[in-house]
Amino acid sequence: MQADIYYISRDSERYPQRFRKLPQMPEGIYVKGTLPDEKMPTAAIVGARMCSRYGRVTSFDFGKKLAENGVQVISGMALGIDGAAQEGALAGGGRTFAILGCGADICYPRSNYRLYDQIPDHGGIISEFEPGTKPLPYNFPIRNRLISALADVVIVVEARKKSGSLITVDYALEQGKSVYAVPGRVGDVLSDGCNNLIAQGAGIAWSVEAILEELRMQKSLTDAARASRAAAADEMRRTRSEADRGDPSKNPREKNILPEGMDPQSVKGKILLCLENDWRTPEEISGELKMTVQELNAALGELMLLGLIEEVGRNRYVRIH
Repeated sequence: MQADIYYISRDSERYPQRFRKLPQMPEGIYVKGTLPDEKMPTAAIVGARMCSRYGRVTSFDFGKKLAENGVQVISGMALGIDGAAQEGALAGGGRTFAILGCGADICYPRSNYRLYDQIPDHGGIISEFEPGTKPLPYNFPIRNRLISALADVVIVVEARKKSGSLITVDYALEQGKSVYAVPGRVGDVLSDGCNNLIAQGAGIAWSVEAILEELRMQKSLTDAARASRAAAADEMRRTRSEADRGDPSKNPREKNILPEGMDPQSVKGKILLCLENDWRTPEEISGELKMTVQELNAALGELMLLGLIEEVGRNRYVRIH
């Protein structure tokens, strides 16, 4: 193993927290350079290897402008869209991280040797595969889950209808991440994948500002959730203290946490309790409450009409009453 490549096991405190949330988290990772700062906003930019000039220029511009605004850029250092995004991030003076489908000691494709040499000084190269592992075709779909896991938002710049980059989108949706796609011309086969994503509800990456607004909204939600949890904890400590002093009116068990008349065992009641102190994606709610998608969507719609929850960001729900 190269002297500048080090191993981080999942037992280490340095192991990325975002990987710990994966159903199949790596036993460990090999790193050349550094890891992403989990306190900084992060965007993954993915797309076709065989891309148009429009796609390459757009990817470079997105990478550059996001980096200039303090956003870390994640990609796979592949030909085409991936490499252009990471070149842009370096040009913007930012941090970028390449997740490889081979050993961290192998530059693949070899034509991206400049990126391979520069990235460790401005971010890092990361792989779950042992050094010396060749870039075998089946490694790349596996590594795509790590690209989306590290990102707050996934941006698809240019992709055919059956592009491999859409595997990253599938992982992102499973992980509850926001997905954006750069629109292409009608009938352009290089953009069929992106246009289909937009038709299916993906965000439209019509400008870098749209992505920055999404990231700002996510940060506001996270900050609000932290503040809400802190306030709830303070209230519980206060009421518990008062209850211990014998004031039955302050007993937390008697606190009304649902609207009057709502059964806590009803579908809507369970959802409100699930959203008590934090936002959730539909996938998280259905997984926690063991509800079908149809049942959940109907209940979410009713709760929004009642003014009890609202959708903030893309596919995120928060309780407001």
